[in-house]
Amino acid sequence: MHVHHAIDYIEFCVTDMAQAKAFYAAAFGWEFNDYGPGYAGIQKPGGEAGGLRLAAEVSTGGPLAILYSVDLERSLASVLEAGGRITMEPFDFPGGRRFQFQDPSGNELAVWSEK
Repeated sequence: MHVHHAIDYIEFCVTDMAQAKAFYAAAFGWEFNDYGPGYAGIQKPGGEAGGLRLAAEVSTGGPLAILYSVDLERSLASVLEAGGRITMEPFDFPGGRRFQFQDPSGNELAVWSEK
């Protein structure tokens, strides 16, 4: 079900589709719908949550996508094992903890968890 004015889909530009798919599959268990060499949809139950779009370069500094984790330390380890680069080590904030990272294409995302 789509919710009026809610974020419905998020798209990330990537410079290497195979590398990006491998990173997100290893780090978070994401699966993809392939639509050709330049686009892959990010699967979720009942549809898609977003996509990976092949681009010559990635611009940084835009909106920050924040993922939820039930185990922040395990998510941090998975990001590192998959080849991500930590840009902000885990820190506390009111209501939880989070860290930020860059994927192999340079996109910056964050992962948060409740305390």
